[in-house]
Amino acid sequence: MSTPTATGSTWTFDAIGTSWAIDSAAPVPPIARDAVAAVIERFDHEWSRFREDSVVTALAEGRTASVALPDDADAMLSLYDDLDVATAGAINPLVGDALARLGYDARLSLTPAGAPEPVATWRDRLSWSHGALTLASPATIDVGALGKGRLVDLVADVLAEYLDGDLLVDASGDLAVRGTSVRVGLEHPYDPTRAIGVVTVQDAALCASAINRRAWGDGLHHVLDARTGAPVRAYAATWALADTAMRADALATALFFDGGPELSASWDAAWVRMSTDGRVEWSPGFPGEIFA
Repeated sequence: MSTPTATGSTWTFDAIGTSWAIDSAAPVPPIARDAVAAVIERFDHEWSRFREDSVVTALAEGRTASVALPDDADAMLSLYDDLDVATAGAINPLVGDALARLGYDARLSLTPAGAPEPVATWRDRLSWSHGALTLASPATIDVGALGKGRLVDLVADVLAEYLDGDLLVDASGDLAVRGTSVRVGLEHPYDPTRAIGVVTVQDAALCASAINRRAWGDGLHHVLDARTGAPVRAYAATWALADTAMRADALATALFFDGGPELSASWDAAWVRMSTDGRVEWSPGFPGEIFA
């Protein structure tokens, strides 16, 4: 997605393997920057499967079967329940080992270790209750279906404590807008110099996902169907507009599968998706323009 810079001040930085841009009416003060860094570090330490010292790595390696419940576990994993039901099991928070098998591992080897394999059902293996996050057997949790959106919401909440007025938090395709409105181009997944449409975002969040992002090898990319362990083939890119970035991120993932549009409708969210053969679909009443 292409996002115009709002008037005022812009703060850019890199975190969780991607670029961030914060546009605000006034410069972000040092105390707010420190608070943002702290919430990102806490989230990354709990949920990154690329860190040796993370909570999910400890669970994956079997060093422990149970950890103190992370702050965001209930919000994110409860949403995975909805995604699981809507997509008939295509979205699964234990997809990390399947991604690693295809080369998207902690070392980013990008070298497949074998053919895709279905991901085991997660509901009887993963639990979060009574102050604990527990795995019945070692597995790699991957919250990529909605985790970056959740972190965008957290960063926006932190900044709102220190800043008044307009705010835009953009994490390379996942963005939250508060106060101001921004006109965003929907980047063509096969030609980043083109847009397939535009949408204006105000007091809402817009998230995108595409198979040309985090892609490697022949037909290998980060959006997997947990039922097969293989990358999806039907759709090339998705966009979702919702009340929070976590929900928009979750829907952008769900839209790669049957059931995504129905879940979007139940959440009163707007969406666009492009199939791999170039056809474009969008939700009724989509508040933007899709180019012919």
